[in-house]
Amino acid sequence: MTMKKDNDTVFIGGDIYRQAAYGNNHPLTIPRVGPVMDVCRHMGWLDDDAYVESPQASREDLIRFHASAYVDAVIEVDQAGKSNAQLREIFGLGTQENPVFTGLYERAATSCGGSIHAAERVLNGGCAYNPAGGTHHGQPAKASGFCYFNDPVLSIYQFLDAGIARVLYLDLDAHHGDGVEDAFADDLRVGTLSIHEQDRWPHSGKTSDPSRNIWNFPVPQGFSDAELGFLMEAVVMPVHASFAPDAVVITCGADGLAGDPLSAMNLSNVALWSAVECVRDATLRTVVLGGGGYNPWTVTRCWAGLWAVLAGYDVHKPLLGAAAAMFSEFESDLVDEEDVVPAWCTTIADIPVETAVRPAVERLAAQRAA
Repeated sequence: MTMKKDNDTVFIGGDIYRQAAYGNNHPLTIPRVGPVMDVCRHMGWLDDDAYVESPQASREDLIRFHASAYVDAVIEVDQAGKSNAQLREIFGLGTQENPVFTGLYERAATSCGGSIHAAERVLNGGCAYNPAGGTHHGQPAKASGFCYFNDPVLSIYQFLDAGIARVLYLDLDAHHGDGVEDAFADDLRVGTLSIHEQDRWPHSGKTSDPSRNIWNFPVPQGFSDAELGFLMEAVVMPVHASFAPDAVVITCGADGLAGDPLSAMNLSNVALWSAVECVRDATLRTVVLGGGGYNPWTVTRCWAGLWAVLAGYDVHKPLLGAAAAMFSEFESDLVDEEDVVPAWCTTIADIPVETAVRPAVERLAAQRAA
């Protein structure tokens, strides 16, 4: 039996994420955080000492970044159970992308509360993991990209408000973290670094501006483990060393994994875990968040395994019993039955595929790192 390391790591979750959300015909209708918590419990990776029930962010917390009129609008549509043409137009609430559903406000505010609390938990050092976080597209006064509020921004604000001098935001989601970059574009205390698929929504993050501590790496389709490893060594860790952050917030979306229906990247979960672990090990204070991920098999395996890696457990144990049964019961309208890889139901860790680093990725690193 592999013993847990004593590394001051906490898991922030909540039963609210077991409730149905986003309505029908939406990529986030699938269960995500609930199964992650259950798998971690079944595998013996998550005990009561490491688990923290997420608090809900207050209205005052939310208006630290979001417009008060927008926060009130989210409360209004949640209570009414519907939006209207004006609220859809002004605030993006009630669209196909950002639907209104029962418990919308509480769920979104709890995700933010978890990320704020994550920063609070590690002010004296350590790592806090909030897989329900990573809503990086949220705008100050508009819902965007399945995101109603922006919890990474609020987590970073918590660090800054506590006197932390420099915070690095690392975004490994397949989609550019536009909301976070925009929030801190003029704040030199915060650096934002995003590795995301080029020509993918929201079609931002095409350029870097090191003078403003903004680094973007739009990578080609098929982005591989070798290429992520190359960028980590060639640009991410050098940026980390030069920026010298006192804290790091990481959005580790699972949508860059092979098999995700909303990207054409080709990463293994092992590569993502390695990237997060590398940054965590070089940083005194680390907050790790979830993000995108639209294949229930791959996102659950990725985020459960990420917790195991952060907490020091053996992630290569086979799935057995109740944990294995969970995966056999998953279903998704976005993943055809014949595309479900058998190993997704028997293991947590992917088997990496060895590939070469393509010249396009090498050029991207050379152009953007300067």
